[in-house]
Amino acid sequence: MRAMVFHGPGDLRFEELPWPEPRAGEVVLRIDAALTCGTDVKTLRRGHPVMIPVVPTVFGHELAGTVTAVGAGVRDVREGDRLAVANSAPCGACPSCLAGRANLCEDLLFVNGAYGEAIALPPRLVARNVVPLAPATPAPRAAFAEPLACALLGIERGRVEAGQTVVVFGHGPLGCLLAMVAAARKARVVVVGKAGWRLDRVRGLGIAECLDARATEDVVGDIRRSTGGRGASVTIDATGRPEVWEQAVAAVERGGTVVFFGGCAPGTSVSLDTRRVHYEELALVGAFHHTPELIRRAVELLESETIVPDGLITHRMGLTEVPAALGLMAGGDALKVLIQ
Repeated sequence: MRAMVFHGPGDLRFEELPWPEPRAGEVVLRIDAALTCGTDVKTLRRGHPVMIPVVPTVFGHELAGTVTAVGAGVRDVREGDRLAVANSAPCGACPSCLAGRANLCEDLLFVNGAYGEAIALPPRLVARNVVPLAPATPAPRAAFAEPLACALLGIERGRVEAGQTVVVFGHGPLGCLLAMVAAARKARVVVVGKAGWRLDRVRGLGIAECLDARATEDVVGDIRRSTGGRGASVTIDATGRPEVWEQAVAAVERGGTVVFFGGCAPGTSVSLDTRRVHYEELALVGAFHHTPELIRRAVELLESETIVPDGLITHRMGLTEVPAALGLMAGGDALKVLIQ
């Protein structure tokens, strides 16, 4: 089969590999659609010892496909089934899993291989984190299940409710998905970004109100003025920049919640007004990854068309063009690229 193989930072190679054969408990999936992700861009640049502990490996992690072969002992998946596939599987036995926080599993198994013609899904993933698709569900839409599940976790961590004002800092793909989920909960949603085609796209798709950070000298002041001086009920950083984390804290109302969704570079830190955090009872929470429950909920939202993220796909490219696709992502010239 043809695949784009990661050999280390900056080293991505198009190769011919044997078509996978399923071992016991495994399922072989023909990949019908894969999507690019900002994490792939970062991993290609500097590696990722957690998500990709062993190289070489086929790259990419957002996918949907059709089962072509089933290994011994697999009971709930059959040849011909269409699946949305998560990129990880928790152990189900560690303290975090038993506490209902499988995203923090102490033995989280990460799976890569979206940028290939097929993938052998490991037994734990088959058992815990694949979801059957309805016949009419388009594969490109189903491939959004993984990032949408991450957005669902962020919105749940923020305890978003109807009628609240939710401000999302960042207008990349996950910022858009966070805004879509918050809007589906009947919140008023404002996306903060920089003027350009991506902010225009957010506005054109009707995802949220838009605030151009380049058109004001006081983003936090603008947010407070638009909320009667109170600030937003929930603020979410989807940029992974420490200065924006601080803006998110400054823009939230008394008793509000700040969700640190975007991961900052290792070793960075932020400053907090400890008086505000204490006396105004601010809730500052992180949000990482997803759970099997949220992957299933993501598929339900996609299949019911409660969330329709199709407009976030800005380019369609082939397997040989994956480096160019990731280059578009790195340059801010694409939201999501569909790899066909």
